[in-house]
Amino acid sequence: MTQLQPTPASEEALDEAARLLQAGRLVAFPTETVYGLGADATNGDAVAGIFKAKGRPDFNPLICHVPDLAAAENLGIFDETARKFAAAFWPGALTLVVQKQPDCPVAKEVSAGLQTIAIRVPDHALAQSLLRKAGCPLAAPSANRSGAVSPTMAEHVIESLGAKVDLVLDGGACEVGLESTVLSVDEYPPVLLRPGGVTLSMLRTIDKNVREANPEQPKLLKSPGMLESHYAPRLPVHMNADNPGPGEAWLAFGPAADTDGLVSLNLSPSGNAEEAASNLFAFLRTMDRPEFSAIAVASIPNDGIGQAINDRLKRATAPRSS
Repeated sequence: MTQLQPTPASEEALDEAARLLQAGRLVAFPTETVYGLGADATNGDAVAGIFKAKGRPDFNPLICHVPDLAAAENLGIFDETARKFAAAFWPGALTLVVQKQPDCPVAKEVSAGLQTIAIRVPDHALAQSLLRKAGCPLAAPSANRSGAVSPTMAEHVIESLGAKVDLVLDGGACEVGLESTVLSVDEYPPVLLRPGGVTLSMLRTIDKNVREANPEQPKLLKSPGMLESHYAPRLPVHMNADNPGPGEAWLAFGPAADTDGLVSLNLSPSGNAEEAASNLFAFLRTMDRPEFSAIAVASIPNDGIGQAINDRLKRATAPRSS
């Protein structure tokens, strides 16, 4: 049996990807955040295929990707607050959670039966071309098995999902490297549900009242990325480490990192958090090898996109269901 290979981006490849999506099949495609596993969001059977391929629980909603605000407004209700955030950050790494339109065409499986819907306009040329050629909103979580490290290269999709995907469009490495920020604007004040490339301080330039979700308060899963255990390699992860323990791989950060004699990678030798974010998932995959007992990760400052990095690492360290 021939192993699935990434398909280099071309007009012909985009046409084939669009044809597959229209036929209810699964296509992995690049965005500026991570690679998504796409299906026609209006086709319930196709959306169910996403959950099956990933082994994803059906109570965990998906994000709908659309090419622009006009397409988003066919799916969700955008009040003045939602429009302000869309105007500021779309296209880009921000997902907005809004109330569904009464005649929203999206399959109920996408929003896990909720009356809200999570929508994003990606800032990636291939993703935009695919959305316009397919002519439908695409439900697209990260293209990996549920709970595992997200893919930032086409090869990562193949490693994780293999033949469960009908086509993998290769757009190279993802620029941001972390999943989108998720902001709930179906209530006021807006609530940051998941940190990402659009940081809390950036959001507060649009509305100073944006608040962070209370981790102690039980909430409906209104968006992806809210499960306690997520983004995890096979090996245990130790965050905020001063040094690796015996047998541990080492993910360092910054110019002063001591890597002599260690099996290590440096997330950013210059101490740049954006560079660290773009490298995080790829480096976790590289170090996730059986000769190591765990992966130790140096401290990352918890401001700007560092908040998103630490969110992913915290979930990667959480106890995992068996």
